[in-house]
Amino acid sequence: MRRQVQIWGVVTGALALLGLPAGLLWSRLAERPEYVIVGGDTYPADSESEVLIGADGTLAAICVAIGLLAGAVAYWRAGRSNEVPLVLGLFTGGLLCSVLAWWLGHQFGLGGFEHTVRTAADGTRITGPLDLGATAVATLQPLVSVIVFGMLEAMDAAGRLRPSYQGGSGAGEPQKVRGGEFDLQAAPPGRDVHRREA
Repeated sequence: MRRQVQIWGVVTGALALLGLPAGLLWSRLAERPEYVIVGGDTYPADSESEVLIGADGTLAAICVAIGLLAGAVAYWRAGRSNEVPLVLGLFTGGLLCSVLAWWLGHQFGLGGFEHTVRTAADGTRITGPLDLGATAVATLQPLVSVIVFGMLEAMDAAGRLRPSYQGGSGAGEPQKVRGGEFDLQAAPPGRDVHRREA
């Protein structure tokens, strides 16, 4: 039990730490939305802009990529008795990684944005920090990693259960009966092996 808890903790911690580079990558790749300051509040500069959707899509792609890699590595390192703590670690660590990436990416430029909102005149356009419109994106990484791990495990199990016998039984092939063998011989043409000889 102690070893399984250790495996869960190591996997969870390792994946959670990946949230730091993931957040940095998101802040680099995603386009930031623009806002207009009105009465000390902010409003989207373009209500029909797809920038917010694009930011969600960029983080989703990063999370899916990490989830695919994490699931494959966990399967590669798995032992026959380590599946449960690995799956739990993939889920909890993946969720923490996504949330940390979201939080870190949101922090870049947040302080300056809030200061400008408080001090700038109405009508000022300002670039805002990244944020998620669809919070369900944070669940993609744990789901993908667990699904990948499960699929690879299922494929491996199917390979182990596949019968190794490749021939077909028939006349003239030895058949085992209770540890012994006998030979099934085809009946000679025109004769019945069950018919008693006169």
